[in-house]
Amino acid sequence: MKHLSKHKWTTVTTVGFALFAMFFGAGNLIFPPFIGIKVGYEWHWALIGLFITAILAPFLGVLMVSKVGKQFTDLGLLLHPTLVKLLTLLIILCIGPLVALPRTGATTFEIGIHPLLPDFSPIWFSILFFGTALILSISKTKIVDIIGRFLTPFLLFVLFLLIIFGVLYPTAAIEATQMMATESFVLGFTEGYQTMDVLASVIFASIIIAAVVNKGFTSPAERTKMTLLSGIVSTLCLLFIYGGLIYLGATSGYPLNEESTRTKLLLHISHSVLGHWGTMAVAVAIGFACLTTAIALISAVSSFFEEFTKGRLPYKVGAVLCTLIAVVLSVNSVDSIIAYAVHILVFIYPIVFTIILYVLVFSNWVRTPAPYIASVLMTALLSLIDTCNNLKLPLGGLYELKKQLPLAAYDLEWVLPSLVVFLAVAVLKRR
Repeated sequence: MKHLSKHKWTTVTTVGFALFAMFFGAGNLIFPPFIGIKVGYEWHWALIGLFITAILAPFLGVLMVSKVGKQFTDLGLLLHPTLVKLLTLLIILCIGPLVALPRTGATTFEIGIHPLLPDFSPIWFSILFFGTALILSISKTKIVDIIGRFLTPFLLFVLFLLIIFGVLYPTAAIEATQMMATESFVLGFTEGYQTMDVLASVIFASIIIAAVVNKGFTSPAERTKMTLLSGIVSTLCLLFIYGGLIYLGATSGYPLNEESTRTKLLLHISHSVLGHWGTMAVAVAIGFACLTTAIALISAVSSFFEEFTKGRLPYKVGAVLCTLIAVVLSVNSVDSIIAYAVHILVFIYPIVFTIILYVLVFSNWVRTPAPYIASVLMTALLSLIDTCNNLKLPLGGLYELKKQLPLAAYDLEWVLPSLVVFLAVAVLKRR
């Protein structure tokens, strides 16, 4: 019995840290400090908002997949298979060539290269960075494993020192800003979209679930329990790092103006807390971590399209196309990528969140697809209005109507309408 208990604890910690490593990419570093500097005294409200979309929701995403099966496509039993395939395609494009992949190159350039070589061309760097990632993703050498094995712990160690010293010896006092509690919550909530961890969670959940099954926990009940415990480990790690980075942003004393960027703020904090060599360590660790992330993303996207097209788009061709798109988009600054990504993410993030919540809460009682499809369509409609608003399309009446919905002040106006539609369709189907 003791051996079994020890085995369970080992599995929980191993899988929990793996889950944390999957969720916490190097690009995620740039969001929390920016939140902190914008909200000041209200940093704890912003942390609650970020916690929901960047920590809790991804954890629930893995739990949801564990409940319905072993991978996201198993949702085809509750939703229509075509709808699940379409959602999977949109998610893969977001966490791949359109947003996350080009952001790895742009982040590495702005944090690791530009401060040292200000005259170096971002175009040439993008070609070199993604050319290296392409070669390593196709050749599948052990270099990636070696880099990941040593650089991830090194990055976490540097971050731990940065947060501890930054909290013990803050650079400046926290100042009040114009943002109130509600606005701070919304900023943290919507900035959490940019981590894209909810989208990644439902795709990469199969890796975590497979790890749990390989450890001997094969029954659905055991699988869900071990995933839950592993998720708690991951959640605590993410909460410590995100909370610490938001606090460092709030105490950075960095002047917020038109020239302020997320990467400049992170460099300012690391230099203020750890000095020149500490900044170099952070830059090197982030650069290599972004490279390993890029390799993993190219590999995942190429494998998906090979399977999605039933071999018509071979792995190597998909990898080259994915890389070319990333090279073009990564020439933009990190903030530019974030600016256009928000138009995509405010649409798809609530949809995936809706699926996660309703499957976790209702799947034991509601097994027909209609209620889930209806709630997804309602959420998609309201999210599309949000996207149109961000694009400044002339739909003033719709925007005013959406503002009147409950929880609109918290950017959660889709929750109650989708719930009402779900329950109404479920009752009608049962009758």
